[in-house]
Amino acid sequence: MEEKEQDDDVIKPPINFSMVEEGIYRSGFPEPSNFSYLETLNLKSIIYLCSEKYPEDYMKFLECNKIQLFQFSMEGTKETIAEDVISKVLNMLVDVRNYPILIHCKRGKHRTGCVVGCFRKLKKWCMNSVFEEYQRFAGEKARASDMSFMEGYDVSRVKLCLKSRIYQYHGYASNKRRLLDTDTRQEQISNRCRACLAQFLR
Repeated sequence: MEEKEQDDDVIKPPINFSMVEEGIYRSGFPEPSNFSYLETLNLKSIIYLCSEKYPEDYMKFLECNKIQLFQFSMEGTKETIAEDVISKVLNMLVDVRNYPILIHCKRGKHRTGCVVGCFRKLKKWCMNSVFEEYQRFAGEKARASDMSFMEGYDVSRVKLCLKSRIYQYHGYASNKRRLLDTDTRQEQISNRCRACLAQFLR
């Protein structure tokens, strides 16, 4: 009996859990037994890659912890993957206002693997490293169609969406990582120019 109580107190991560990079995590579908672990991440957002409705008790957990859910429907059994869905997910991942963020599907293998693989490609990883990471999580169930999709995915679909945004990174852990819209950036530049001009005219 005591041993069972000790097991219940153990904080454990979801299946296939891993950090992608600082502020971004991946996993399979969390179980209620994983909620305590998720609380330690101080998540701000979750990207859910399945078409099924999020369970009601899970929604209560998100509400209690002020976690925003973003659902993108991706069929796990289909050979084809919608590029527009991947692009929408990547736009969520590059927006630091959503961090810390968890990406998950059911097992954390194929759908999550494709998203992370395309994210790595956006970060200019070589494809060998992208495939190696994908295969590490997919194991024997790695799909050639997934790897073909990642290799052919056009990352400029995301880069074009970033032209109107400027990112400044000063260390995420110190809460100094900020995203500035172009309008804000232009206002800062204009203020700086006016200050320089005023100093020159003195």
